[in-house]
Amino acid sequence: MNEDIERILITEKEISERVKELGKAISRDYSGKDPVLVAVLRGAIVFLCDLLKEISIPMSLDFLSISSYSGQVQTGVVRILKDLDQNIEDKYVILIEDIIDTGLTLNYILRTLKARKPAGVRVCALLDKKVRRIVDIPIDYRGFEIPDEFVVGYGMDYEQGYRNLPFIAVLKEEILGK
Repeated sequence: MNEDIERILITEKEISERVKELGKAISRDYSGKDPVLVAVLRGAIVFLCDLLKEISIPMSLDFLSISSYSGQVQTGVVRILKDLDQNIEDKYVILIEDIIDTGLTLNYILRTLKARKPAGVRVCALLDKKVRRIVDIPIDYRGFEIPDEFVVGYGMDYEQGYRNLPFIAVLKEEILGK
């Protein structure tokens, strides 16, 4: 797997330090509010697991699974494959995402969640590919801003592979071209 990597963009240590900071910020901002963390599967799962360990307040957890990509290409069609199990009306929701690029998928998810009348919805994203933004999305808790490159690792995949890398990396062109 490592022979497929062009370069490491964000190290395991950098991720760990930033996740600790995000967990502390969420704990501070949501003290006494018992938020619901809604993770978008599958890419956000590794980020979520580490983030949970850094949140020191009561909270609950739920998941959404969506589809908007085929390989490394965004299709433009968003489908909910797995919906929330709990009612979020009047609850504080923190949407946990692995990466935000165009904002189209996240915009759809936010509209869907807000229609359920939560007390508030905020976004926590590990990666922000701001240069590709089409829809302006407020990111309340941002891990890292990255350049316009296709990345893998720390939960993010290419054709379901590379999710288990402990860092975020760019693959070699010949791998993406296969």
